[in-house]
Amino acid sequence: MTVPSDPTEADRALKAKHRAMWAQGDYAAVAAEVIPDLGAILTEACGVGPGDRVLDVAAGSGNAAIPAALAGASVVAGDLTPELLEAGRALAARRGAEVEWRQADAEALPFADGAFDTVVSCVGVMFAPHHQASADELIRVCRPGGTIGLLSWTPEGFIGQMFATMKPFVAPPPPGAQPPPLWGDEDHVRALLGDAVTEVVARRQMVTVDRFAHPGAFLDYFKANYGPTIAAYRGIAGDPERVAALDHALTELARDHLRGEEKAVMEWEYLLLTARKRA
Repeated sequence: MTVPSDPTEADRALKAKHRAMWAQGDYAAVAAEVIPDLGAILTEACGVGPGDRVLDVAAGSGNAAIPAALAGASVVAGDLTPELLEAGRALAARRGAEVEWRQADAEALPFADGAFDTVVSCVGVMFAPHHQASADELIRVCRPGGTIGLLSWTPEGFIGQMFATMKPFVAPPPPGAQPPPLWGDEDHVRALLGDAVTEVVARRQMVTVDRFAHPGAFLDYFKANYGPTIAAYRGIAGDPERVAALDHALTELARDHLRGEEKAVMEWEYLLLTARKRA
């Protein structure tokens, strides 16, 4: 397995668009305030410990990289978006975690074959547009016998449904780009990893989100902080009717998922998958 060839002009433009999207808003706040425990859940499932060489792919602000470093691992966090890396550096410094931060495309990782004992991605690599290219890179940089761990939103869960809700309001993806929530489908991920791995363990789990007291609070927060939602609204900013329609659709989605009488909570489903690279 080799590093992919130089990207085409269209692919470079697509990656630039992705970088700009994730630089919008404040994804570091989303990770820290809405889903703070997911990275630790992933690193624990992978058995990360002292001395392990760990790569966090599409690391964002280090939701998995920082727990891995605090567990004693030697960690590299790679992401396409420099603004997220800067946020991660600041957060790691506050928490006393030593992490190496590298700008890196999940589809063409700048690391040697077999360089890491454990390769993880926490709701990150799922957003790279070409799934097989990303999966091939996860496998390539993991050592034989090493662990690959992935935590991804499912198509049927809240975030998967949020992307389905936004789909009619955004431009169609370019040819070859695949929907992010497919990484939350076990069969899809097994097919991506193929015979290169063994000992695949996959389970669907829920994360409890108690950040939003009512549907409007969710809508306001995601419109202000979550890159894909911000991008969707910017694309229709000149059409007040479509803005109102998307507001309504996302508010109703949140209403359908909020539960609780004394305290409003949501349950967001994700797929947690671990595998071992064949020796």
